[in-house]
Amino acid sequence: MTDSATEPEVPRRWWHAADRLGATASFLCAIHCAALPFVIALLPLIGLSFLADHRFEAGFVGFACVLASVALVSGFRRHRRRLPLLLAVPGLLLLILGVTFLHGGSLFVHSVLVTCGGFLVAAAHFVNLRVDRGEHAGHIHGPSCAHP
Repeated sequence: MTDSATEPEVPRRWWHAADRLGATASFLCAIHCAALPFVIALLPLIGLSFLADHRFEAGFVGFACVLASVALVSGFRRHRRRLPLLLAVPGLLLLILGVTFLHGGSLFVHSVLVTCGGFLVAAAHFVNLRVDRGEHAGHIHGPSCAHP
């Protein structure tokens, strides 16, 4: 048995970068959506009016859906844990619902849907990272295991 401190560091995989990007982007999206109703009048004054544009938001949600799907399905194939997918699916549905069907309705309902969706997708990426970087990530348990 080797000491983990002397083992070379495993190179970062593309899915770790994808999960980090997805978690950060989803968390920022949720904050953006929660704060937007309060700061919408200030955005043009500070040159950020594009953040209130429906096309920007729809594009961002599309990007989040693709990134989350690729990263989380890839993670599931490695670790076979369903929790990240169970968080992501309702989160993505809330995001899509918020930016498509209910965008023209109440700003409050829209904000609640996309904020909750963004937090769920961010949580899914965080859980996926945690599960993937667990103590025995990539390890297949069998009769030769030296740990309990």
